[in-house]
Amino acid sequence: MPKVYNWQLGRNMEYPHEAAFPKRQFAFVFNINRCIACQSCTMACKSTWTFSKGQEHMWWANVETKPYGGYPQFWDMKILKLLEEANPGGQVWSKKDGTFQFEGQTIFEAAKKKLTPESSRVLGYLPEDHEWNSPNIYEDNPKGPKGQPFQWDKEGVQLPVHKTWFFYLARICNHCTYPGCLAACPRNAIYKRPEDGIVLVDQSECRGYRKCIEACPYKKVMYRGNTRISEKCIACYPRVEGNDPESNGKPMETRCMAACIGQIRLQGLVKMNPDGTWAEDRYNPIYYLVHVAKVALPLYPQFGTAPNGYYIPPRWVPRPYLYQMFGPGVDEAIERYMNPDRELLAVLQLFRRSNLIIFSYKFEEGPKIFEGTLRGKPVTIYNDTVIAYGKEGEELFRTTVEEPVYERPAQHANSI
Repeated sequence: MPKVYNWQLGRNMEYPHEAAFPKRQFAFVFNINRCIACQSCTMACKSTWTFSKGQEHMWWANVETKPYGGYPQFWDMKILKLLEEANPGGQVWSKKDGTFQFEGQTIFEAAKKKLTPESSRVLGYLPEDHEWNSPNIYEDNPKGPKGQPFQWDKEGVQLPVHKTWFFYLARICNHCTYPGCLAACPRNAIYKRPEDGIVLVDQSECRGYRKCIEACPYKKVMYRGNTRISEKCIACYPRVEGNDPESNGKPMETRCMAACIGQIRLQGLVKMNPDGTWAEDRYNPIYYLVHVAKVALPLYPQFGTAPNGYYIPPRWVPRPYLYQMFGPGVDEAIERYMNPDRELLAVLQLFRRSNLIIFSYKFEEGPKIFEGTLRGKPVTIYNDTVIAYGKEGEELFRTTVEEPVYERPAQHANSI
């Protein structure tokens, strides 16, 4: 197989196709610390794209409760088990010259070691029908003491790690740089758009072999029985193109992003280098969160698909679980998030302040508004301003760290 460079792994890896990259890549950051599992994103997507006959089990956007929940059920545990079986004890990270490198095998490299059909280019599995039946299975089920089902720790809990815990993981298609679905399709019916890297299925070419479903480690491609073809998240590309009537011709966030009342989501388009790395774009908020502040990490980077979905890890969860899910940068990401500098605190205010895609921002310092201690560390907060700009450099909005307070007039003091 050809060699391609995967910057999330810190090395070259094998991939069935030659490397090719879009001018800009659709990407997003989800802040797990804010997610309340209201399912507004889930239903926004469902009511827009998958409400028709044959799509009853299709949830392109979903929110699952970890560690037990998943859609399809146990999707991550199953692919992790397959990788471990293919490379026992070898799925590890090393640190060289201050950077992390994955020494294990990806789903593309491990495929050669498994007894799979010759047509299989990617290590994976095909979920059984019953695994698609319960998108909210184990919702709100916490993790207690090991080996004691239905029990919870009697002691109090405190940061940095809770003994009894769960968290919500919001998921859509990651529109990977090296998609497993694309690699596995025997008809080349799956492709990445050159303008924005969104991964789509050409339904006129699809014959429903379901190799894509087997190969996608995140299980975000789904089979529609009444049409016998596969479907998946399309990243609401008419909105990203600026063709939604609401956007007035400006690039717009997806339905799931715009519906998020927990303000956990930020979507953008990042510039790409010829080798697949991100071109330096210091004041693009997605670039800043991933490459400058380094608080946002890819979901299961060891799969090798180079997902373009990034997550700010939940700060109360035991670290070994988070290392497995987000890689070795977890400790540094959580530390920076819990003790943000002025610029990071300002950029975090950009989440869900507009339905339009933010291409760049400007940070302006403001007056001191608080000084004290938090968890034994000195804390100073300033009412800084962050200004968001669109594709053509036009100002979209500006907001401050301190949210404005509106006092209701006396004659309406108790009205809703």
